[in-house]
Amino acid sequence: MRFKVEGTTNAAPTTTGTATTVESASEVSCFNNSTTAYAVAIVTAASGTVVGNITMAGGERLILKKEPTWALYAANAAIMLTPVNTRV
Repeated sequence: MRFKVEGTTNAAPTTTGTATTVESASEVSCFNNSTTAYAVAIVTAASGTVVGNITMAGGERLILKKEPTWALYAANAAIMLTPVNTRV
């Protein structure tokens, strides 16, 4: 898949209160830098209502589309988040 990196890669926060908008990105590359599966939650804002969640297998990479104001957090900081743009 082709995409443009639009910011820095950071470990996902691990609590809803510290959930991140990933630089207000509408598309986020999520990479599980572990061999263990971990859950990723999408919330309306830090400490907000859960919009949905996914479980990422160890070593899995995916592009997550979200609203710029929605935030993400994960069950473990092995989940790496990078703002991207797939419309290039």
